[in-house]
Amino acid sequence: MAVLRDRPYGQFNFLVDLGDGEPNGPHAGFAEVGPIAAEVAVGEYRNGNSKDNGVVKITGLTRYPDVTLRRGLIGSLDLFRWLAQIRDGDPGALRDVTIELLSEDHAQVVQTWRLARARIVRHVSGPLRAGGGQVAVEEITLAHERLDLA
Repeated sequence: MAVLRDRPYGQFNFLVDLGDGEPNGPHAGFAEVGPIAAEVAVGEYRNGNSKDNGVVKITGLTRYPDVTLRRGLIGSLDLFRWLAQIRDGDPGALRDVTIELLSEDHAQVVQTWRLARARIVRHVSGPLRAGGGQVAVEEITLAHERLDLA
């Protein structure tokens, strides 16, 4: 459902659904998401008797780099509970995470990224500084097996 236009969209209006069906819950209030990427490896091959001195490019495996999400620390334990499910080997802990970019007026979703079979592989809180005036931050890193765009 990507919406095409001449001017790029701003990156500051987005929703995150961590696969539990509640995009408006407290866990959706992320300040930063990304990068969202896909990489296709390319192998090179050449037959020894080939008349062409060049190589043939062969499409290899697709890899999806981890995605990092950051939010202000709000006292919710939902992300750590998800990490505990992953750590404890719960087979139902893999989730499909959806990230939606919204139009400037928040009236429509203009692009959707779906991270299939995602799991938390890193959880960080802090740093905490007694003399600082910044917000305490919680960060998670998601590994996923497939990326789809709509």
